[in-house]
Amino acid sequence: MTGDLSTLEARISAENDGWRLDRALAATLPQFSRERLKKLISSGHVRRAGGEEARDPKSAVKKDQSFTVSVPLPEPAEAVAQDIPLTITFEDEHLIVVDKPAGLVVHPAAGNADGTLVNALLHHCAGRLSGIGGVARPGIVHRIDKGTSGLIVAAKTDKAHAGLAKQFAAHSIDRVYNAVVNKIVMDSEGKIEGNLARSSRNRQKMEVVEAGRGKHATTHFRRLEALNDATLLECRLETGRTHQVRVHMAHAGHALLGDPFYGRPNKAHRPILENLDFRRQALHAKRLGFTHPVTSEALAFESELPVDIQELLRALYV
Repeated sequence: MTGDLSTLEARISAENDGWRLDRALAATLPQFSRERLKKLISSGHVRRAGGEEARDPKSAVKKDQSFTVSVPLPEPAEAVAQDIPLTITFEDEHLIVVDKPAGLVVHPAAGNADGTLVNALLHHCAGRLSGIGGVARPGIVHRIDKGTSGLIVAAKTDKAHAGLAKQFAAHSIDRVYNAVVNKIVMDSEGKIEGNLARSSRNRQKMEVVEAGRGKHATTHFRRLEALNDATLLECRLETGRTHQVRVHMAHAGHALLGDPFYGRPNKAHRPILENLDFRRQALHAKRLGFTHPVTSEALAFESELPVDIQELLRALYV
């Protein structure tokens, strides 16, 4: 390591003979994404043996060719590290799975500049973030709402971030939620489809729109238990859009209990919610499954229903 640079040596193997420089380096240095290496090459951080800069990511390489890759140390993230307790379900050098409590915002934004999951991860992973795009920060590839509890994964490295993002884009992630809705759902199972877009009346809300607008969204549901004018559902996301379960359930005529945006409690539920001081949507990210972006291992995790939803269910038993 020299100054603010970390220097790595890369020798091209016989199986990478004739490949593009960026592709060959990505195979030789798997801790970096190909996009990250392209930027390093173009910015003069890659040199051939002898000291000549290699600035063309498309240039062909030969077996046994040697390169020196100078990687700038990750810049500090704009968000500050904060010692916020976390429930860690899984962690290795590449990624971390957190069981998020309701009330914790995922990412700093207007109105929530700190006290977020990102702030907590910066503290928890201090010194163990190789940098996403050259910045020492956790890679957030999906989010769950402040009022939703449950499992969320974040990347620690460029390669993990790119691999997870690719799986989310391909909708190959297994995401299952438990939801308590404010009506008896008669169907044992079903599918809700409807494109989602920002509401024209309230930009904080999403709404189902006609085909040709917004983004396609599909939610599969299965009835788990009938309650007092309510139902416990299992919802599996085929797509992962903002507020998807909340909007689809409301659109189907049975909004989530406690949802401040998309539902209103009926006369039977209002005293129950008030007595329990239940002030969030009854939604929990129960299961998260994906292929490890570096090791290719199939991973699956489950989270128990939090205490507040368990208490709500007990109060709703017929």
